[in-house]
Amino acid sequence: MEKEGFFARTYELVRQIPEGRVASYGQIARMLGEPRKARFVGFAMHDSPGMAAGVPCHRVVFKDGRLAPGFAFGGPDVQRQMLEAEGIEFLPDGRVDMERCCWEA
Repeated sequence: MEKEGFFARTYELVRQIPEGRVASYGQIARMLGEPRKARFVGFAMHDSPGMAAGVPCHRVVFKDGRLAPGFAFGGPDVQRQMLEAEGIEFLPDGRVDMERCCWEA
């Protein structure tokens, strides 16, 4: 049951990331008081009900701005398209511009 509790808490926090902002897996873990569980945040995002349940998991990225691997979000370009539609800026190398777009909760 601990895993379900962690996932539920993760989804609740991710629901708070505003449109046009992103957060890193580690940032979410720290905000949950579980700084060593960034990987578990990733597991939660992979298992997320997504926007159908109001969980904008596409707004969670790696700390350097890299996007999720290609299996997520229906294909390698879908996460980027979703973020661009929200006004997220990308660096020339394809990473999210974390200085401009990181959520400061």
